[in-house]
Amino acid sequence: MSDKRVLLIIGGGIAAYKSLLLIRLLAKAGIKTRAILTKAGAEFVTPLSVGSLTQDKVYQDLFNLTDEHEMGHIELSRSADLIVVAPATADLIAKAAHGNANDLASTTLLATDTPVLMAPAMNVRMWLHPATQRNVARLQADGVHFVGPDEGDMACGEHGPGRMSEPEVIFNAIRGLVADGPLKGKRALVTAGPTQEAIDPVRFLSNRSSGKQGYAIAAALAQLGADVTLVSGPTGLPAPLGVHRVSVETAREMLEASEAALPLDVAVMVAAVADWRPTETADSKIKKDKAGIPSITLTENPDILATLSKPGKKRPKLVIGFAAETDDVEEHARAKIAKKGCDWIVANDVSGDVMGGNNNQVLLITKDGTETWPHMAKDAVARKLASQIAGALASKAPERK
Repeated sequence: MSDKRVLLIIGGGIAAYKSLLLIRLLAKAGIKTRAILTKAGAEFVTPLSVGSLTQDKVYQDLFNLTDEHEMGHIELSRSADLIVVAPATADLIAKAAHGNANDLASTTLLATDTPVLMAPAMNVRMWLHPATQRNVARLQADGVHFVGPDEGDMACGEHGPGRMSEPEVIFNAIRGLVADGPLKGKRALVTAGPTQEAIDPVRFLSNRSSGKQGYAIAAALAQLGADVTLVSGPTGLPAPLGVHRVSVETAREMLEASEAALPLDVAVMVAAVADWRPTETADSKIKKDKAGIPSITLTENPDILATLSKPGKKRPKLVIGFAAETDDVEEHARAKIAKKGCDWIVANDVSGDVMGGNNNQVLLITKDGTETWPHMAKDAVARKLASQIAGALASKAPERK
């Protein structure tokens, strides 16, 4: 990665000292760093210490004519492979979310077409405030990547989420975003987790999917350089580093988010989507009464895998479905690949502890035959599948069925 460059924006906060450690980690990996030190950031670390570590000029003032002559803010914003904001304060996040540009850091973020990674750091109440959460959601929707924050004790004496991630964690996120890999430049979609279909305000139809396999696949594709969108049903899992997560609840929301991610090179549909939903959702909690057990009329949910597999200009080059079966696994999976029109099916027997567990055993079914993979950790399954996806996309486009 010796040809990679990072522009580091250092915001104001006690966590700014971690930015110095981050610069050292990047330098050891051969990644060159240029820094913008905000006025607030300079209250915690000095331009001299930052410049000594970056071995480069430290930029601070939007209206410095010398700086603008040597390296204008427009060029500064586009001279790197990645812009990293660490610490990303509530103020910097708000400015970026609303397009404000009243200092060098915010102007640079507004002027760039370079990927951005933010490492939030702030008081727990500031992080949890609805305004900050709205701003983060807006930036994520715009494609900005986030790492952290972590939960723990803070310098202000409070405890909770808001601590900036450790430099090693941020470094790994940077490496995942800038490293070249066989899927560099490829766009991938992964769906994961269950969907939830409301019966009333407190009850819903769902399944036992934990999302672990889908999240592992999203992480493995990102590690190979892909630009990954993870459309996830409700899980308790953190978004993998370098992956853009879109959170949904229902099958219809998952379909909408999946179609919004098009065009794509590969779609890996791992989510356990509910086949049916209640025709009507009660506005208030359904009560027990003398009339007995209420009947719930169901209607079919949209078939997301079949929809994305339909021939057309927007169809991904490679569409992979998952088949969770409890018997006759290969037979049912082969029927599914024919019915849905996808290219591959990854089939597994979920009659044991696969759903929610850390291990899996799968069959990879393609038009050429069936591969039986050994029992292994879900992370290993993900890496093996990501490798095969890279090989398939490197060759000619898969034939349509």
